[in-house]
Amino acid sequence: MLIGSFHAAVAAADPLKILPQHLPAPPRGRTLVIGAGKAGASMAQTVERHWPATAALEGVVITRHGHGLPTARISVVEAGHPVPDEAGEAGAREILRRVKSVGPDDLLLALISGGGSALLSLPVEGVGMPALKATTKELLRCGARIEEINTVRKHLSAIQGGRLAAASRAPVLSLIISDVTGDDPTHIASGPCAPDPTTYADALAVLERYAVAAPAEVARHLKRGSESAIPETPKPGDPLFSRVENRVVATARLALAAAEEFFHSRGIRTMNLGDRITGEASEVARAQEALARRIAQGGDPLKPPIAIVSGGECTVTVRGGGRGGRNTEFLLSLAIALDGLSRVQAIACDTDGIDGSEDNAGAVLLPDSLARAARLGADARKLLADNDAYGFFSALGDLVATGPTRTNVNDYRAVLIA
Repeated sequence: MLIGSFHAAVAAADPLKILPQHLPAPPRGRTLVIGAGKAGASMAQTVERHWPATAALEGVVITRHGHGLPTARISVVEAGHPVPDEAGEAGAREILRRVKSVGPDDLLLALISGGGSALLSLPVEGVGMPALKATTKELLRCGARIEEINTVRKHLSAIQGGRLAAASRAPVLSLIISDVTGDDPTHIASGPCAPDPTTYADALAVLERYAVAAPAEVARHLKRGSESAIPETPKPGDPLFSRVENRVVATARLALAAAEEFFHSRGIRTMNLGDRITGEASEVARAQEALARRIAQGGDPLKPPIAIVSGGECTVTVRGGGRGGRNTEFLLSLAIALDGLSRVQAIACDTDGIDGSEDNAGAVLLPDSLARAARLGADARKLLADNDAYGFFSALGDLVATGPTRTNVNDYRAVLIA
C-alpha cells in the first residue's frame, strides 16, 4: 500500500498528463524549445506529440544520464547530476547560442524541472568546470539548503539567475515542474528565466556560513561581484521580465493530494503535514516519530488507521563514508527512534526515482526492520553514523527501485499507523 501511494504521487506529476493543457498556440515565427531537468526529455516528448505538425519547432533540452527519451524535433542531451559535467556545459552553451538567435515574432518555450541547476551548467568566464564541480561537491556535503546552493550557482553561471531570459529577444513562456519548497521559479533549476533577488554578497555568505573551501577562482569571482566589478543577475522589476511568463504546472502539493486520495479510497484517513518539510533528515524523522507514537499509543490527535504524508526536501550533513540519500537517512533515523513500535511502517522516496546519487528512489520501513537487521549483524546506529542508510535497507531487501520517473516534485514520505 505504501508503494502504491508513492506511485500515485508520482503519477500526479507526469508531464504526459499535465503539460498538454499548458501548451501555447504556435507564434507567427518559429518556436525554440529549450530546457533542463530530470523531466526534460518527457516534457520535450510531450511538446512534440501535441505540437502541430506544420508549425516550426526545434530545440535542445538537457536531462540526467539515463533519463533520455526518443524525440524527433527537439534534441535531448544527457549530462551529469548532481555534480555538473562537460556534457551539460556543452549543452548549455548550445542552448544559449540558440536563444540569442530568436526574434520578436518567435517564441522561446522553456521546459524547466528539478535537477536543472546541475544540468544547465555554463560557468562564467574565469570559472571553469573543474572549479564549479569542486564547489558543487562541497555544497552538497555541507548540509546547505537547496535555495542556498542555488544562490551560489546563479552567481557562477552565464545562463542561470534570469540570464537566459535576458538573452532572448522573443517572448518567453517557461513551464515548470517544481522540486523546491514554496515553488518559487527563482529557485527551480536556479531560475534561468526568473528574476533573481539574491546577490553576490549572499553567495559569499553561503560559503562562509558552511565553511566551504571554494577554489580560488570561485572566491575571486564572487568577491568581484560583491564589489560591483561584475554586473549582477537580473532583478525583480527589470523591464525584460515584462515579456516573460514563469508558470508552475506541477508541485509536491498536488502529488500529496493524489497520495491522500489513494489512501482515502482504501478507507485510511490522512494527516497532511504539507510540502515544505525541510531540515536535517534525522531531525525530521525524530519529529515524525513522536507524532506517530502518540497516534499509535493513544489515538492523539487522531485514531488509527491513519497515514501521515509530507513532502519537501530534507538535507544530510555528510560525516561518514557510507552510501545513501536523504530519504533512506530519514527512514533509518525513524527506525531507530521507533525502536520496533508495532503497527507503524513508512516509506520515503524521491519522486525522480533517485535518492541522492544512488540507484534507488528510497526505501520502506517495517515494524521488524531493526530486528531483521540485527539478525544479519547490522548495527543501525553505526550505519547511520557512517551515513550508510543504503547499506541498511539494501541488506534487508527493502529498497524501492523504480528507475528514472522523468519527473521531479521532490521527496514523498508516508508514515502509516495501522
